[in-house]
Amino acid sequence: MRILITGGAGFIGSHLCDRLLAGGHEVMAMDNLSTGSMANIDHLAGNDRFRFVQHDVTNYVFVDGPLDAVLHLASLPSPVDYLNRPIQTLKVGALGTHNTLGLALAKQARFLLASTSEVYGDPAVHPQTEDYWGNVNPVGPRGVYDESKRFAEALTMAYHNYHGVDTRIGRIFNTYGPRMRADDGRVVPNFVNQALRGDPLTVYDDGSRTRGFCYISDMVDGLVALLESTECSPVNLGNPQEITILELAEIVLRLTKSESEIEFLVPKDARTADDPNRRCPDIGKAKRVLKWKPKVKLEKGLRETIDYFAGLAERR
Repeated sequence: MRILITGGAGFIGSHLCDRLLAGGHEVMAMDNLSTGSMANIDHLAGNDRFRFVQHDVTNYVFVDGPLDAVLHLASLPSPVDYLNRPIQTLKVGALGTHNTLGLALAKQARFLLASTSEVYGDPAVHPQTEDYWGNVNPVGPRGVYDESKRFAEALTMAYHNYHGVDTRIGRIFNTYGPRMRADDGRVVPNFVNQALRGDPLTVYDDGSRTRGFCYISDMVDGLVALLESTECSPVNLGNPQEITILELAEIVLRLTKSESEIEFLVPKDARTADDPNRRCPDIGKAKRVLKWKPKVKLEKGLRETIDYFAGLAERR
């Protein structure tokens, strides 16, 4: 297939490029490099089946020639990004999704939207199933990201129902691994880099919030399985093994052999406003429809992630 991946120089997008190229496909990565990095795709230079286009998807998207699939991953998913650039976050979810759906319609291509567990907000249902409508504060600081993805899902289904576009929606839960940005504000790179520097690991409140962490290779397998499926309604993709943030900090300290201490903080900004107390996917649908479930154990994935960030530190 000939495939376009928006956000293709980002964390998940660049790994998808690798996976689809390895599967024999032709891949075009589109990214405005506001949060993505050429370092994530430099190793693909010279591959005859890979092309990079620097472009902002909130502007009209044109691709010459046929396309078989459009994977829309362009987004500002980290708290640092969507709190600092709220308008752009909304525009990527709205205009970016509209432009890429229009492209898929024009090319008669399959369309995959990378949505998020944030559509569930601070959930009153646990674990979260795809038929749960969520508990989102639309005017809170996180609302710009949450609502951008909720709108993107609604627009994707409208194109499916009204225009007949062959669509897929993957609701991505917490994902980690190599190529995450060290400064993106998410908990795994925060803890790993603090531990490697010998700084205190900053845990907000008492560390009792819970998450399930999915390693990047598992997430990519899930997205490819979704792309190749016939399922047009949303599918949760994530790891249902739930741990507390404090437990994660303790595991990172043990794996890095760091002498860092854990420092409990009460945040003074909007970073944890409306932050879900518990988040964990019900992946029964993914198991049934995609024959998919995560395989990589947390400690193995964290070791790979630690090695990645340690290597970056050595090269500085």
